[in-house]
Amino acid sequence: MRADIVPGAKFPDYELTDHAKTRRKLSELQGADPMILVLSRGHYCPKEAQQHHELVGLYPKIRNAYTKIVTISTDNILEANEFRDSVGAEWPFLTDPRRIIQKDLDIQEYTDPHHDPMIPHTLVLEPGLVVYKIYNGYWFWGRPSAQDLWQDLREVFQKVRPDWDLSKPGLRENWESGDHSLHYPYKAKS
Repeated sequence: MRADIVPGAKFPDYELTDHAKTRRKLSELQGADPMILVLSRGHYCPKEAQQHHELVGLYPKIRNAYTKIVTISTDNILEANEFRDSVGAEWPFLTDPRRIIQKDLDIQEYTDPHHDPMIPHTLVLEPGLVVYKIYNGYWFWGRPSAQDLWQDLREVFQKVRPDWDLSKPGLRENWESGDHSLHYPYKAKS
């Protein structure tokens, strides 16, 4: 992974084509919420299928908890759709068959010249594409478990949500004054 992609740094706002043939920027997909970003080997890898099956099981909680998830692979659109359908994923799959991200982040998996995939990584991103945690998934045990993601996202939410603890001084007053800038979705009084 490129040396400047570390916790606290801003992840590049790549724009790629999604599984529905629409150009999408990561920042657009993330919005104002934390995000799990999976940089995937692709449809052919059983480790990817296993990780994505586990994410599918966690997805109702991810969606319910105002968290986004995106998968990016070097697959073409057809392969990305087949993979997405085969695991039952509901989130966006972005395609990068030109390997823009693989080259830009210096994550070519040189041990597999046949498929020429990315070294798989899972990143937990704070709002604004800020890197919170990076998991290197070349070996399966390097990938985050549901418990790892839960803990990471708990820490991210405590950090970025001023209304994490409703007993925090000033929150009730903020709410009662009609200025909801400290309460999700953080809109100031008009």
